[in-house]
Amino acid sequence: MTGLIALGAERTIEQDPAFALRVLVDIAIRALSPAVNDPTTAVQVINYMEWFLHTVGERHLPGRYVLADGDGAARLVLPGRDWEGYLQLAVCEIRDHGGSSVQICRRLRAVLEGLLEALSPGQHPSARAEMSLLGQAVEREFADPDRRSIAQQADVQGIGGVRRP
Repeated sequence: MTGLIALGAERTIEQDPAFALRVLVDIAIRALSPAVNDPTTAVQVINYMEWFLHTVGERHLPGRYVLADGDGAARLVLPGRDWEGYLQLAVCEIRDHGGSSVQICRRLRAVLEGLLEALSPGQHPSARAEMSLLGQAVEREFADPDRRSIAQQADVQGIGGVRRP
């Protein structure tokens, strides 16, 4: 059983998918910082995160993992992320840092709508909660009704892209 545990100085992407997602989120929020102000780069990151969320969303993630010996006796219990944890990690900070960007709001809405279309109903409450928070951010950030209306439209490219059928 010693081959089941890896020790090292740092997490790796292979050991911890949440670490890979965290790196992507960090890139996106750096791109959204006032110093950089590059929402297009953030949208490109969101594209990769969308693929990740669809992949993770198709799996059963209990949030707790039990490793057992050959007889079935539990030997190690590990905490892990569930679907809601991955979704929140992917969306929350980008929404908070990019909530004033039409491009980011439209792209995030497209991601969430795509998840609702593709994933099982068990994942819908978390996606709907994130959709609600995104809607609140748009209401807060866009006082002008015309700009607010544009920011509320899903767009797979962020702005100016072809809408899904």
